[in-house]
Amino acid sequence: MTRFRKITGQIHLWLGLVTGLIVLIVSITGCLFVFQKEITDLTHQEILFVKPSATAITLPYSQLLKTAELTLGKNRSVNFSTTYKEKEHAWEFTTYKEGDPKALTYFGTLDYFESVFINPYTGTVTGRFDYKYNFFNIVKFIHWSLLLNDTYGQPIVGYSTLMFVIMLITGMIMWWPKKWNKTNINKSFKIKWKASFKRVNYDLHNVPGFYAMLITLVLALTGMVFALKWFQTTVYVIASRSIAPPQIKYEKSQLAKPDLNPIDKAFNTAKALLATSDRIGVSPPAGIDGVIFINGIIGKETYYHSDALQFDQYSGKLLNRRNYDEQNAGEKLIGMNYDIHVGAILGLPGKIIAFIASLIAATLPVTGFMIWLNRKKKKSKK
Repeated sequence: MTRFRKITGQIHLWLGLVTGLIVLIVSITGCLFVFQKEITDLTHQEILFVKPSATAITLPYSQLLKTAELTLGKNRSVNFSTTYKEKEHAWEFTTYKEGDPKALTYFGTLDYFESVFINPYTGTVTGRFDYKYNFFNIVKFIHWSLLLNDTYGQPIVGYSTLMFVIMLITGMIMWWPKKWNKTNINKSFKIKWKASFKRVNYDLHNVPGFYAMLITLVLALTGMVFALKWFQTTVYVIASRSIAPPQIKYEKSQLAKPDLNPIDKAFNTAKALLATSDRIGVSPPAGIDGVIFINGIIGKETYYHSDALQFDQYSGKLLNRRNYDEQNAGEKLIGMNYDIHVGAILGLPGKIIAFIASLIAATLPVTGFMIWLNRKKKKSKK
């Protein structure tokens, strides 16, 4: 064994021992979260979907918003809503409030996070979700920060993922056959199922790890974009070829006597301008000079292709529009990051690929630990 390969092996070993448990947790939760939309749609059909007639017309947005806030109760205003082009989908009105910023866990940092779902044609409340305690949301935050406050949890997950990237590279170096003959190729690309348990375990660490390497590398790097701000900045600078932040103009509403239902005027204008959008998100104004933010998203599940509109909260007048095409390459890449991370950017096939790669990544700490344990026992016997 050359000195270089020996050093590579030691780096691979010790990083694996340090980060193995975290990689296992993050990978398993990634597997669980990939199909959360499909599972949720299936198990909560009566809440998420409606059956309108062919001629049904949606009620005014302001009326649905009022119904949502009455349902949520006192002191809980809607922070965000999602409306759908798909006629069979209920509209979602969400309220959330941050908790103690110094709390140790996720539960302490979030006061409440709920959604009310409404039939947009009848105004009937179809149901509500408490996202704070929702199974998939908890899975998401285990994946995101180990259920810790982001201040503590994200660096742990981020730097563990960085170590995992180094392990993927060192693992590839160790996997690389010294000679490309038939025997070595079979060892590197095939699992010898009829061999001893130790050999099968060794093959299960190396062979699937090799096949899934590129996908797991993409998943790890996109995860680091979320967890490590310096890495996100680096990705933005490389993609945009500029160190300057994007120039986004934020307007202000002109204090005046409100027109009749200005939010309806803004919403109807946005619907006409965003006719190709599959979803429209609405954020009510914050403060007396805040604006109504409305985003049109193309894609039933992805988020990256979004046009952003700003409206005066008193008149409902359009103040600014910034389309997806106006974004620079860095903004577009960062905007795609979530959709790439969960595989949704390639639709269902992409999510299946992400699921399999995450599952393989979850096995690597286990099979790697068993290889180390077997070698340790062997040395002890000698």
